[in-house]
Formats: sequence, C-alpha cells, structure tokens
Amino acid sequence: MTFGIPNFIGDFVREYSPWPELALLVNAILAVIAVLAVGIGSAPILIYMERKVCAHVQCRLGPMRLGWHGIIQTVADVTKLLFKEVYSPKGVDTILYYLAPMISLTAPFFTLALIPFGTQWQVINLDFAVPAIIAINGLGLFAILLGGWASNNKYSLLSALRSGAQMISYEVSFALIMLFVVMISGSASLNDIVATQSGTVLDWWIFKLPVLGFVAFLMFLCVSTAELNRAPFDIAEAEQELTAGFHTEYTGTAFAMFYLTEYINMIGASALGAIFFLGGWQAPLIGVESVDKILLAIPDLVWMFVKIYFLIWLYMMFRWTWLRPRVDQLMSFEWKFLLPLNLILLGLGALFTAMGWVL
Repeated sequence: MTFGIPNFIGDFVREYSPWPELALLVNAILAVIAVLAVGIGSAPILIYMERKVCAHVQCRLGPMRLGWHGIIQTVADVTKLLFKEVYSPKGVDTILYYLAPMISLTAPFFTLALIPFGTQWQVINLDFAVPAIIAINGLGLFAILLGGWASNNKYSLLSALRSGAQMISYEVSFALIMLFVVMISGSASLNDIVATQSGTVLDWWIFKLPVLGFVAFLMFLCVSTAELNRAPFDIAEAEQELTAGFHTEYTGTAFAMFYLTEYINMIGASALGAIFFLGGWQAPLIGVESVDKILLAIPDLVWMFVKIYFLIWLYMMFRWTWLRPRVDQLMSFEWKFLLPLNLILLGLGALFTAMGWVL
C-alpha cells in the first residue's frame, strides 16, 4: 500500500523540515485533496455535459442563457440546491435518514482512491484492488436501502427494495466481468492490468482479444449502467411509477449528496472501463514512430481523462437513446442473458489463458 500522488511538496518538507514524519502527513492531505478535487470538481462539468448531450440528442440547444452557452447554469443550480432547507418528514429515523447520503457519498471516493490516473497519480496502490472495489460497491446499495427505509415513506421503501434487487443482481455480472479481466491479465492490481496492455492500441484488451474483449467491453458498459442506477436502468427512480424513488423525502444538501454520488460513481466506472479495456493512462500508440513520439509527449494524466470522458459520453448517449424497460424485463435481462453470457465468457477466457493464446 503506497501513496502515489506526486511527492514534490512532501519531498520538500522531508528535506527542510525538522520533523521528517511531517512529509507523510503532507502527502496524505494532498491525496485527500486530490480525490475530492477529481470527484467534486468534475460533477459540475458532468452535469453541464449531460444537459448538452441530452439537448443535442433531442435536437435542442440546452442551457444557453447564463454565461457562454449556459456554462454558469450549473453553478446557479448547485448554489440554489445547497441553500435550500433540509427538511425531514415526520416519523423518519433521524440518525439513519441523515447517515444514508453520507455513506452513499463516501463509497465512490474509496474507489477513486484506488484508481491509478497515471504512473504518479494514485493515492493507494493495492495488489488486491479489484476485490476491494467489488466490496466497496456494496456500500452504495447499503446507503440506498437505509435511505428508503428511514424515510417513513412506502414509495421510498418500495423503490429502495427494487433498487436493492437490481443492484445485487447486476453486481454478480459486474464482478464476473472484472474477474474475467483479472484472469486474462494475471493480476488483481490495477497497475498490473494496465501494464499488460503496454504497446500499441492493438494491445489493449478490447482489441487484444478481438471478439471476447469487445463483447466484455459492451457487457461492462451495460452492467455498469445498471450499477449506477442510470437510465434506462434507473428502475429505482422511475418517476412515473415511484414519484422520484428512494430519495423522494430528501431535500437540500442531503439530496445533493445522492445526486453527486451518481456522477462520482460514473467517473469511477469510466476509469475502471478505461483501465480494463482501453489501456488505462497509456497513450494510443499506432506503431508509427513520428506519430507515437507526439502522442507520448502528452502527459499520461491527460490520456486517462480523455478516455474517462469518452466513456462518460457513451453512458450519456446510452441514457438518452434507449427506452426504460419494465422491472421484470430488467431482471430477466440479467439472470437469463447477461449472467449465462458472463459464465461462457469466463470459461472461454480460462481456455484461452490455459492454451497460452492470451499474452
């Protein structure tokens, strides 16, 4: 377990401070600030991006009045939301009611802390990062169940139970896809998974296993959308059925924490998709020396965020171009199609690995 945020400030403290132990504290504080900056700083950008993607898919302009092309609209909305009264209905379980959004917002930051955004841009490097991420995902489910139950609202409770059933079901396929990548990579460390894709674009897992890799990538996008509770798999928040879902009784900053969680989770899922299938922070080299030299001059952190935002764009396009299925159709899709396909994919991956056809 190591702190991998660039240590130039920590090195300066270590060299000139009479207390060398202070450098570790400085690096830890920098790591926390970096994770918060990635999560909270990206949320307004993603909210604006979502509105614009939605608008253009529907042949509209989207926000245009506040600032250039409505760029300040998100700032106004966030400000309004933060200053709204936090009201809890009568009969709620007060402790659990306010604990649920805190747990919900804490879980995605744990995931961001494990993700390597570059060779020197990682907070914690774990050899068992993939199992840790699978375990962390369960906290989001726990928060939704708590919020729905503690709200003293039958619609919120029903939504939380349906969300729990959905997330537990799709968690199985989500874990199997990650285990497929672990198996073909030979490691559960995210850094090692990126290292196995070093080389040209054809060495990324989406192309390295031409059929299996592409199918696994499509399944990852589909399953992670359900894990994120985003449309068209947002059964927990189906407004026409459940009056806004498990967070019906939440207002102000409490609601904002649930809202923010969705976008931070989307960053984490997109980062995992980039690491598992698109070579992580590595530049998209094509094997032409003059071109590759230019691509390598771009920092690895930039390449990582280019891939993350590309996947986020895919999530948004998926949301605004597909219809929401019924809850029975959603569950059948997982248990009768995705899970059997995942098991077949895992078996083929094991066969390819055993025969030496992978690396």
